[in-house]
Amino acid sequence: MAKRGYRDYQEHLAELEKSGLLRTVDRAINKDTEMHPLVRWQFRGGIPEYNRKAWMFTNITDSRGRKYDYPVVVGALATTPEIYRIGMNVPMDKIGSHWEQAISNPIKPLEVSDAPCHEVVITGNELIGEGKGLDTLPIPISTPGYDAAPYFTATNCVTKDPETGIQNIGTYRAGLKSSNRLGVRMSSRTGGAGGYAHWVKYQKRGEKMPVAFVIGCPPHVAFMGPQKLPRTIDEIDVAGGLAGEPIQIVKCKTSDLLVPSQSELVIEGLVDTEYLEPEGPFGESHGHIALEGFNMQMEITAICMKEKPVIPSIISQVTPSESSVIKRVAYEPMFMAHLRDNLGIQGIKSIALHEPLTNLRKVTFLVMDREAAPTEVWRALYGISNFRADCGKYVIAVSEDIDPLNGDAILWSITYRSNPALDVHVLPHRSGGHGPKGHGNDATMLINATIKADMPPVALPKREYMENAKALWERLGLPELKPETPWHGYELGDWNSYWDEMAKRAAAGDYKTNGELTEKRLVQGVKPETLVTDIEMTPGKPTEE
Repeated sequence: MAKRGYRDYQEHLAELEKSGLLRTVDRAINKDTEMHPLVRWQFRGGIPEYNRKAWMFTNITDSRGRKYDYPVVVGALATTPEIYRIGMNVPMDKIGSHWEQAISNPIKPLEVSDAPCHEVVITGNELIGEGKGLDTLPIPISTPGYDAAPYFTATNCVTKDPETGIQNIGTYRAGLKSSNRLGVRMSSRTGGAGGYAHWVKYQKRGEKMPVAFVIGCPPHVAFMGPQKLPRTIDEIDVAGGLAGEPIQIVKCKTSDLLVPSQSELVIEGLVDTEYLEPEGPFGESHGHIALEGFNMQMEITAICMKEKPVIPSIISQVTPSESSVIKRVAYEPMFMAHLRDNLGIQGIKSIALHEPLTNLRKVTFLVMDREAAPTEVWRALYGISNFRADCGKYVIAVSEDIDPLNGDAILWSITYRSNPALDVHVLPHRSGGHGPKGHGNDATMLINATIKADMPPVALPKREYMENAKALWERLGLPELKPETPWHGYELGDWNSYWDEMAKRAAAGDYKTNGELTEKRLVQGVKPETLVTDIEMTPGKPTEE
């Protein structure tokens, strides 16, 4: 077997365990009713992101009382950014540049003949019947109460363009129909699944499409599924760029498709291009139940696996979720690189894709430098709206003092720093993208909520006073504080040293000196509430008669 430096899936799990990020459950867990709801609580139970873990279930049953031989792991790819970072095997602040480097410098794979994923091969009659084929695998139900079947979710689906020979890796759902049949959904919208584009070509040729669902591949390969790369690029080459060496691949047993040789499990088969079969309902990553639709049917031709595989499943549906973390950690640097490097935007500080409930694609925040020119703000807004057909329904630019993850801060910025008549543009005729209504016509709203001119300080105590009070709070043994931005006052340009000295005297108990100074600055014939700066060129300097 060829040597390699990158980790396979089980080696990745060992790293998570070493880092305290893998929780093992040895008690009996029902895969149909208990497994995903149990893990779901760490996303919907108010648990901080950094306290989430991957879960390994070693004692799996189903609602019919059957027991399974293989463990299932949920959440081992990106339950937290740290889990994603461990899979990527680079420092957190290097993830964006690592993706850029890998896309710019792909490495071709190495084909081998001896593969761990072929230690067990099941074909022919062994795929058909009760307790055979897919029936032997502990595939969980993701959304009990709504899903129509157990589903493969943590997939890397390999298809090949019949004209160019270029393979594609996509993440598509696949629901069990029988021991040797799957219902497969590949997005057919504009900018959707590369596998669907291949299916259309096979359909025109009157041929079935070979497909290989890879379950549990090395993380560098697994992270490729959610990415949207040009269809002229083979994702396995970019995965090699991420790994820093060729990914080892092996030819499938029943087709010419090439899959990662270190995969835990590979489901090979043929997808019909003539007939579609009802598939679903299924809880989708846009946060709603995808209702029953006509989708592809796949006849299984082989199940190949390691002798002792670990089967991954992914938490998706309502965000935050594992699938949204996978996208967020990779997409944000990718969007940033587009604005900064491709468009040359000046003053862009960071990009945040809103994750809870909105699934990243719909709401994008641009954090701009305080001194960024208005033209650069608008170039950034338009640049994001045109980058991806399915991203950016609402794109909001804010100044760098605003926390884009704090909804209250965003509304504060929109309320006081934008004029709807001047700072809001609506772009019609946009794709509806990934959502419960599917392919409808939609629009994009661009909002410039950055600071346009100097403003008075934020009306909270200065930082040193809040920090002192926090220390006092802790000495008093009060409940743990979780500071929310803004948690202290700061200047926004409309402030001067005279007022600063007044505030220092007041805090020192010397308000009377301030009163004596203001008494020397009396004026006549001025309407109450007139700003001092409208009368005095330099506040604190008495007006000359």
